[in-house]
Amino acid sequence: MIEVQNLSKHYGDKRAVDNISFRAEDGEILGFLGPNGAGKSTTMNILTGYISATDGRALIDGIDILEEPIKAKQKIGYLPELPPLYLDMTVKEYLKFVYDIKKCKLPRNTHLKDICSLVKIEHVYDRVIKNLSKGYKQRVGLAQALVGNPNVLILDEPTVGLDPKQIIEIRTLIKKLGRNHTVILSSHILSEVQAVCDKIVVISEGKIVANDTEDNLSKRLSADHKLSVRIDGSKEKVAAMLESIRDVESVNIGAHHGNNVYDYKVESREGSDIRRELFSRCADRGFPILEMRSSELSLEDIFLKLTMGESIETDGGDN
Repeated sequence: MIEVQNLSKHYGDKRAVDNISFRAEDGEILGFLGPNGAGKSTTMNILTGYISATDGRALIDGIDILEEPIKAKQKIGYLPELPPLYLDMTVKEYLKFVYDIKKCKLPRNTHLKDICSLVKIEHVYDRVIKNLSKGYKQRVGLAQALVGNPNVLILDEPTVGLDPKQIIEIRTLIKKLGRNHTVILSSHILSEVQAVCDKIVVISEGKIVANDTEDNLSKRLSADHKLSVRIDGSKEKVAAMLESIRDVESVNIGAHHGNNVYDYKVESREGSDIRRELFSRCADRGFPILEMRSSELSLEDIFLKLTMGESIETDGGDN
């Protein structure tokens, strides 16, 4: 588990990170998002013990990274954006080197073999790292993070520069790792976070502006009381029927799609859900519903909306 409590980092008068709190539970993949300059990298550097915080605490499995750095770091596997590889070593030499400097106690040959099998680099085990493709170098970087079987994995932009096939393979691997590790995934690729992460934390201008699942964020930010409906039926009768539904405040007729098919923008009282009533009335009157959707936002919409000034509180109060 990773827990950040009221964390702040000041550089002179500038607050790079401003009193943030969040938590990643065991077996959870947390996506950490933020625009450039938001404080994301600073937070990652504090979590890995690279820099210290001005105020607050970062706990790795209950161990304070500042008070007991060696003990805490033993529980962390870290993959920076640029993997820390020694290019003139073979993969085998490099992983044995990492094993030694981490003072790993697991059976060396068996442990390294299991890691190589997991990240699918067995067939390049004896090759010099500089001769590997970027995708395989990334896999070797992930392998070094797994040496010692740490409880926590912190991955910074793990798929940058990879081709589409390699991206899918690394994402699949991260999801697999999430079954047995707590993972923080920092990424600018919103589709990646969407595909892999269980929960999303968004940081902007040093503050947490969202901390929840993608579905919950979409529901909180979207105007669920606004529907777009495509109905086949007499325009005047359909509009009158929609206006007669309890809690409907306005109906606007939109695009015409031939014959009696029109789009309708239906806005109801905030907090209400008229979908079942709308369906029932259309069915009773023989007006087929060809399409109905609410105005839920994509992750990209959510990210842009949040980083432009709208914060979302969570029920758990983690942000």
